[in-house]
Formats: sequence, structure tokens, C-alpha cells
Amino acid sequence: MGDLLKNSIFFSDQHICYADILPSSEVRVRIEVATLSFLKNLNSSTPSVSDLPLILGEEKKVTQRELFYKLLSTSPQYFTSQSQVNRSIQDLVALLRCSRYSLGIMAASRGIVAGRLMLQEPNQGVIDCSACGSSGYAISGDLNLLENLVMKSDARYIIVVEKHAIFQRLAEDRVFNQIPCILITARGYPDIGTRFLLHRMSREFPQLPILALVDWNPAGLAILCTFKFGSITMGLEAYRYACNVKWLGLRKDDIEQLIPLESLIPLKPQDHQIAKSLESSEILQDTYKEELAAMVTSGHRAELEALYFNGYDFLAKYIGKKIVQANYI
Repeated sequence: MGDLLKNSIFFSDQHICYADILPSSEVRVRIEVATLSFLKNLNSSTPSVSDLPLILGEEKKVTQRELFYKLLSTSPQYFTSQSQVNRSIQDLVALLRCSRYSLGIMAASRGIVAGRLMLQEPNQGVIDCSACGSSGYAISGDLNLLENLVMKSDARYIIVVEKHAIFQRLAEDRVFNQIPCILITARGYPDIGTRFLLHRMSREFPQLPILALVDWNPAGLAILCTFKFGSITMGLEAYRYACNVKWLGLRKDDIEQLIPLESLIPLKPQDHQIAKSLESSEILQDTYKEELAAMVTSGHRAELEALYFNGYDFLAKYIGKKIVQANYI
């Protein structure tokens, strides 16, 4: 939850969120120019970028975790934690004005997708995401692969699901046969691979509404807002993968009408911290602020699983009714 608190403050100024996606040759040139300038001013080595030209020259991709352990062994005096490496990468993105993927840094994706979506990776067979079962299709962290996926769909909606367990229930029940939709989840806080694929689908199928199904708590709203607005921890890349996501549920009216008081859970101190971060954002729309205020005032939170009070088959009915009524914000 601590990581969620740090990552959930979404970026509000899309006009300065600009980082190019570049070929490795041009990135190497930018690194060399930036490094020479840095050394000229400080007359010191820069271990935070020293491994990247080698990675780019070999056309390799590494995760931020892999880079951390490499730097921990080669430059322990500079890097003692993953957060230091993450901040240095963000600084490099700002310095070079290119994406971290262009730097050879690959996302470690947790996301999965299911439903009415046909995918074809380069030089591979077609994957029917409706036939992947409750486990779904694992979203790659290779953004180049995701960009080059061939996509086809007859869906009418894209549903972003906060929780893996809810995603599994919907996929197992084949809700996409009742509601023509694509299901996607990041299994919690959204990683860049999942956000990239969602953004790619929004470009490929611009007519499909994107609807979010999250817990009624500050963390659920923060997850929704990261998909919708981006995350400040992405620096210049913050807004690149933002999508026009609508809030399907859970919302205050659902809590009052569908969930018994016994199923509500008291807010934790971390919930209040996240709520304060969200309240301080100038971009949060009024309807979202009203929902957030209702959470804080009530002092309680509700999880999506609380809807099972109405039966294990109720979740699909709940989603279908809200979609038919266009009951999303």
C-alpha cells in the first residue's frame, strides 16, 4: 500500500509530458552528449547512465529491477535501493527527453486481458482471448511487441478491473458472452505494460467506451485515476498512456442500495493519506470529489466482493444493468 500511496498522485499537466520513443542509435547519441556535458560541469563519472549505451548497443532490454542489481554490484557507492535507480531513470527520461523503453528499460508487466479480442504477435499465430480461460492472456512488458500486435474485436466495451479475483470470476463466467466486452486488469496498481495495451486498444478501437470497476475506497479511485490521467512517477511519460476511462463502479449509490452495512470495512490511516493526495489534485472532476468526500465522511470502504451478498452470479447482472442505463461517470 505504501507504493500505491507514492505512485497514485497522477500528473495534471499533459502539455509538458513529452518523451520521445526513439531508435537505440539516436538514444546513444543523446546519452553521449548529455554525459559529456555532465562530466564537463561536474568532472565526475555518471554510473546511472554508464550501462545504458552497452544495453542499447546490444539491442537488449532489461527491467528496472535487473538494472538495480547490476548497478548495486558495479556502483554500490551510488545506488543502495531500487527507489534510487527508479528516480535516476526518471531523471534520464527528463534529461534525454526519450521514453524509458527507448533507453532499453522494459516494463515488468502483471497485466492480463480476456474476452472478445483477437491478437496476433509478429510471426505468430492468432490468439483468441475469449479462449484463454480465467487466467487470460498475459500482457508482455515488451512495448515494441505490444505496439505491433494485430488486433481485431467485435466488443462494444472495454472493462478495466482493479482486482485479479474479480477478473477471474468474470472471465470464468464468460461475462463477455452476455456483455460484448474486453476485460483487462493490472492486478492492482497499473503497470506500464497494462496501461500501454489499454491505450493501444483505445487507439485501435476509439468507439469503445472504457469503463472501470474498482473498490469503493481511495486506493480504488487512485488506480482509476492513474489509468485516466497518468502517474507523476512516470515523469515526462506520465500522460502518454492516459485513456478516457469512465467510473462504472463501485460508487456511493451502489453502497447505499446493494451492500449491507455489515460488509463495509473501516478506512485505514493509509486510506486517509491517499484521500488527501487525491483531494489536492486540481484535475479531479467534481463527481469524483463527491465520491471521495462520501468515502471519507462515512469512514468506511467497500470491496467489489461485497456484491456477492446478492449472489455469486450478481456481478454480471450488476455490470450489465449499469451499462444499459449508461450509469457511469
